[in-house]
Amino acid sequence: MKLLYLIVFLFNSCYAENESKPAMVADVINAMQRPAAVIAMLCWSPHLKLRLYTALEGENVTQIHMMQFLKMGTVPERHAQDQQIVFLADLDCPDIASYFQASNLKKHFRSPFRWILVENARNSALNYESYIPDAIADIDVLVDSEVILARDLGDGSYELHLIYKIGANTRWKKEFYGTWHESNRLQLQVTEGEISLRRLDLEGYEIVICYVLTDNDSVNHLFDNVNDHIDTITKASFPTTNHLLDFLNAGRKYVFANTWGYRVNGTWNGMTGYLVREEVEIGGSPMFFTTERISIVDYISSPTPTRSKFVFRQPKLSYENNLFLLSFKATVWYSSIAQLLLLMIVIFIVASWEWKKTHRHEDKQKEADPGILRASLADVSLLIFGATCQQGSTVELKGSLGRIVMLILFLALMFLYTSYSANIVALLQSSSSQIKTLEDLLHSRIKFGVHDTVFNKYYFSTATEPVRKAIYETKVAPRGSQPGFMTMEEGVKKMQKGLFAFHMETGVGYKFVGKYFQESEKCGLKEIQYLQVIDPWLAVRKNTPFKEMFKIGTKRIQEHGLQTRENHLLYEKRPRCSGREGSFVSVSMVDCYPALLVLFYGTLCAISLLFIEIIVARRNEILRKMNRMNTLT
Repeated sequence: MKLLYLIVFLFNSCYAENESKPAMVADVINAMQRPAAVIAMLCWSPHLKLRLYTALEGENVTQIHMMQFLKMGTVPERHAQDQQIVFLADLDCPDIASYFQASNLKKHFRSPFRWILVENARNSALNYESYIPDAIADIDVLVDSEVILARDLGDGSYELHLIYKIGANTRWKKEFYGTWHESNRLQLQVTEGEISLRRLDLEGYEIVICYVLTDNDSVNHLFDNVNDHIDTITKASFPTTNHLLDFLNAGRKYVFANTWGYRVNGTWNGMTGYLVREEVEIGGSPMFFTTERISIVDYISSPTPTRSKFVFRQPKLSYENNLFLLSFKATVWYSSIAQLLLLMIVIFIVASWEWKKTHRHEDKQKEADPGILRASLADVSLLIFGATCQQGSTVELKGSLGRIVMLILFLALMFLYTSYSANIVALLQSSSSQIKTLEDLLHSRIKFGVHDTVFNKYYFSTATEPVRKAIYETKVAPRGSQPGFMTMEEGVKKMQKGLFAFHMETGVGYKFVGKYFQESEKCGLKEIQYLQVIDPWLAVRKNTPFKEMFKIGTKRIQEHGLQTRENHLLYEKRPRCSGREGSFVSVSMVDCYPALLVLFYGTLCAISLLFIEIIVARRNEILRKMNRMNTLT
């Protein structure tokens, strides 16, 4: 009988101890205060599993969405949002190490998954150097992971630690999470800050970072601002990425590439290739945010707000418009023509009236006067035309009414001529604003040039959009001629002369604009976007455990103004127009082209009429001679 009581007592004691595990797990998950889908690998009895399920569905645990028990030898597939999954494992289960290895291959120990490992301190094999169970000792639980190790102390209480490594081959680190006891339940010690904030100190762990240098000499001038127009984006990013590593207390190793990286024969080269092969953690030179790269790298911030665009001086208004027609609006032209037609009709009526009055009084002297305007449509038209061209007239109306009409005619045309001339002068000094899109630029008479960089050559030569492809094939690199890739200095000097669009990185190019352009020449600069990308971003390799830390560090650097300082040192904003009033634009042949065209066609018509008159006169002379001969015979 005593033996029976002893067995019952030991069974109850063990049973009571085991029942503390479900309550402890439920309290820990509840303390996370996030939705949870629990996937459990347990070798507990059905009774304990039922107790766990009951505890997870209790009143105090409201974030549970799902509960799944795995069989030994199986690894779960993803069937919920990653950030909701909590893996629960009992380290006393047989062959648990194989389960951990399989989960590690599927990257289940990485963010955003969460783990709760329950161990029995009396039975688990420990690595005594770090108190890490041997079953998980070879697993890479890195700084972005959230793995809670709950050690059963044997008296119904548990000690909980967050365990992780800074790198794959570094020592384990433990962060005290809290304690659990049946009487006072879970007592948390870690209550503030996210995991990425608490683990910012990398203790000198070496971070490999890659930079893009298109000029080999740039490696010697990353700090001294020598030739800062070459590899500018790398020189602006180099100090700030070093600030980032200092902020994380990390070591560093530099790798240099000569290109940002593009897909060639199915593989990536340059800096992107280093990131894809996981040879570096972060790309130190910001690169464009493209759909091809977004699937193979992660972007964390945009430190340098600079873009590459076509920049050109807006051409004269006369290059795109006929200034002699542009001076007046269409309504003014129509009103002026109507006014001239009205005056022409009035003058014709007055001239007819005066001519009849002259015949009535039989004033032969006035009738023979060549200075009197005849009541002829041709004569009245010539009078109106001469007055319009401010040439005057050899004929006039002699009566009082006629003189009043002539005064009104010349006075009205004088005001029109004055307004017209003033508008012409103003328009000669104006720039065209009709080039607003790439298509307008393509069909203009402006020549093209492109800054000779790796990414410009790649994006221009691989453009498939019709307008962009046409720009490259007809303007930048026409067949049979040298492609228009040139240095920054050469391109800006050509742009200064006008009728030249230069594709450049604006932040760098405007430094040369400030160096070579006169103040008045800075007015009228126009920008048109060519590359279908946004501002360059810093990229990190996929699945890097330091991603959140890099984000935090770059944001801190930007908030403290360190990135802004570097940008101000190396990049220029668009220059302000401050000398427009003092500028003077000389009249060129292009401005006078419509007038010369009118003069040319007028001369051509005059010569044609001259030959016609000569031919008619000769014909009449021949006819007279023939008539005279016929008369004599």
